[in-house]
Amino acid sequence: QVQLVESGGGLVQAGGSLRFACAASERTFSSYKSAWFRQAPGKEREFVAAISRSGSVTYYADSVKGRFTISRDNAKNTVYLNMNSLKPEDTAVYYCAASLVSGLSRDQRDYAYWGQGTQVTVSS
Repeated sequence: QVQLVESGGGLVQAGGSLRFACAASERTFSSYKSAWFRQAPGKEREFVAAISRSGSVTYYADSVKGRFTISRDNAKNTVYLNMNSLKPEDTAVYYCAASLVSGLSRDQRDYAYWGQGTQVTVSS
């Protein structure tokens, strides 16, 4: 069972940038599709971005398209989320997720493995 550990959260001003990393415990991480989700205070968890096992296909929520970039380095068993032009509404706990099921998905029920989450606060 793969374990996921996120890092890179913090406090940033609006317009700033942050980069998340999600490190997986398995050397076969290239077998897993991956995604990032987020949960703002008082709201349900929502999809942010997903990436295929090879990294060749990506998928974004409309709210982050053009500002966020998901990528992966399978040699390092790590998935990244680069976030630019951050807005106060991006404030949330961000979660890394992974699944052995093929096909990119924005449905959190399709992801069996989750990290512990990392907080991002964007000040105006």
